[in-house]
Amino acid sequence: MQNYNWNYPTTMWVGENRVKDLSSACKKLNIKKPLLVTDKGLSKSKIVQDVVSLLKTENLAVEVYSNVVGNPTGSNVEEGVEFYKNNKCDGVIAFGGGSGLDVGKAIAFMSGQTLSIWEFEDIGDNWSKANPDTIAPIVAIPTTAGTGSETGRASVILNEKTGEKKIIFHPKFLPSIVILDPVLTLELPPKITAATGMDALAHCLEAYCAPGFHPMADGIALEGMGLINKWLLKAFKNGKDIEARMNMLTAASMGSTAFQKGLGAIHSLSHPVNALNNVHHGLSNAIFMPYVLTFNKKEIEKKIVKVCEFLDLNDKSFNGFLNWVLNLRKELDIPNKLSDVIKENEFDLERLSKMALADPSTSGNPKKLTIDDMKVMYQYSMQGKFF
Repeated sequence: MQNYNWNYPTTMWVGENRVKDLSSACKKLNIKKPLLVTDKGLSKSKIVQDVVSLLKTENLAVEVYSNVVGNPTGSNVEEGVEFYKNNKCDGVIAFGGGSGLDVGKAIAFMSGQTLSIWEFEDIGDNWSKANPDTIAPIVAIPTTAGTGSETGRASVILNEKTGEKKIIFHPKFLPSIVILDPVLTLELPPKITAATGMDALAHCLEAYCAPGFHPMADGIALEGMGLINKWLLKAFKNGKDIEARMNMLTAASMGSTAFQKGLGAIHSLSHPVNALNNVHHGLSNAIFMPYVLTFNKKEIEKKIVKVCEFLDLNDKSFNGFLNWVLNLRKELDIPNKLSDVIKENEFDLERLSKMALADPSTSGNPKKLTIDDMKVMYQYSMQGKFF
């Protein structure tokens, strides 16, 4: 029997208005001067302004770094580390969607390292090159329900020189305390609710279908898909439904917890178009999902039938699940094919396919992949053609 290593997440404070406990989280981690990392738009919001005021009231000398872009870059991390050091911060509050969380975690990690961030790409045991004693403590607070970065041990960062998204990994990327507060997600517009919700589904689905023995991850992935099936459309149709928002936040964290088992071609295909074509990650995952499903059908059909049974779909077959995905995308106003968001003359098939094959997510795909497989999946996704 093959050996496996299982790792599970962290302390999580869950519930309505739990963001008010942020100062307690900082004090628990002995953070006296936190750096709050978020994106430009969110930094101007009442949510962030209230959090900053709350921390200052509790005598925490908070600083804010908000120069974070939608597909976060190595430059964001470098600039944030410099800001962290110049202001003599001693911990990070990663606040926002996937970009703010990923950059916040990366700043905390890189604040005490001497090597380039690219030395810690998730390949082999690169993570062991880091000095673990210098990694700053992290509190993570998501404001979207999709990436699940708050329970992840990695950040996805764009290398501007190569145009490639890299997964930077270390076990201590995992935040020490996570705060899940549905109030922070109530203002998410339907379009972002849909894309981030489909991102969470992609995490659960690919984790469940990834090869290997990890029944805890499988169980969490199944339950995550169950929550998404019940609550995503409710959150999409009524953003003020706090119960739906809470359940989607939970599902997102579960997806990230589960995908330590592995991901697959949905993510392999997504990362290059996120990097080169600036397509939202959750949106691209949603678009690629049915094409990758049908490509992998032979390898995953029995597992997909189990998903159908768990979700209690009327048609408990592979095609029944495929139709469920297609109908869900339609109700969420998700485009049917990649050409709906990328023009043909902006689509570099050769470069994208090479990048997709080299992506770390590729190794978790149920079916072993070649460069030709990547090309065909991209072509079918552009055309709206299933395998």
